[in-house]
Order: sequence, then structure tokens, then C-alpha cells
Amino acid sequence: MFEIQQQNPEHYRQQTRRSTLIIALTFVVLAMLLSTATVMLFGQPGGDNFRWNLTGVIIALLLTVALVRSFMWSQPWMAAAAYGWQLKRSLMRITNVMHHVKAGVAAHDPEAMKLLRFYHLGLTQMHQLDGNSSALSEAVAEINRHKERMESLGMDIDQPQLNPDWIEAMKKITALPS
Repeated sequence: MFEIQQQNPEHYRQQTRRSTLIIALTFVVLAMLLSTATVMLFGQPGGDNFRWNLTGVIIALLLTVALVRSFMWSQPWMAAAAYGWQLKRSLMRITNVMHHVKAGVAAHDPEAMKLLRFYHLGLTQMHQLDGNSSALSEAVAEINRHKERMESLGMDIDQPQLNPDWIEAMKKITALPS
């Protein structure tokens, strides 16, 4: 279950830049080392060693991905990037069923309304963290309308957690014949 956490946008951007730099440097160093090693081991002096250089780069890419997934992802310096990735992944899961969510909201389905509220809260945070105020300003009217509708129905507008059951309920609506 994903939960929206308070984040300082400046600190978030600083931390994600740092983690991106560390991963990029890891890849560059591994690519240089492995390309050199493959050319030294398998290449021919004065010959065309492009395929060995490319092989070293591909191995470095795979090794970098493995390092990120197995070791780096759980490091404290990756926390902001991991959070951002989870936030965006959660929003994408909702986006994938958004037409059913909006139909549920129109029918005053509580799960659909909570899911859309979570989506709006997550979208707002994502735009704030990314420093994308123009995209956020375009969504404010829709966000406010939905918030007011929930308040008028006596629903809790504080929806910081994504309940996976809400998405599953939307998928079941998808499976039903129209």
C-alpha cells in the first residue's frame, strides 16, 4: 500500500539529482572498465573492436541495473528517487483505469471517489516535487470540484493512502459487460 508522505520539493530535487549522478557515474565507470577489458581480452590490435566495446557497455548497463535493484534502491540516498518512482507508478496504475474511475465518480461510487481524490493529491504532490506549477494550475479546477463534491457527500477528503482494492474494484467494473 503506497502512502503519500510530506516532502520538501527542494530537498527532493536535490536528493534525486544526487542519486541520478551516482547511478550515472557508476554506469560510466563500469562501461569504461568493461569495454576496455573486453577489448583487451577479445579484441585485436589495430582491428575493429566496436562489437567488444559495445559488449562492455551492454554488460555495464545490465550490471548497473542489477546494482540499482539489489543494492542501491534500499540506500538512504536513494529514498527520494524511490519515493518519486513509487508515486508516479501509483498514479500510472490509476491512469490506466481512469475512464472507469470517472464513470464511478459520476455514479457517486465511494471507492471511485476516494481513488480519484488520492489521484488528485498524488498528482498535486508530483507536480510540486517536479517543480511543474503550470501543469498543476491546469488541474486545480477539476481537483477543487471533486473535493467539493466529496465534502457535500460527507466523505473524508484526506486520502493519502492508495488502497489496492480500489483499483481492483475499477478493474472488475472493466470486466463487466456494458
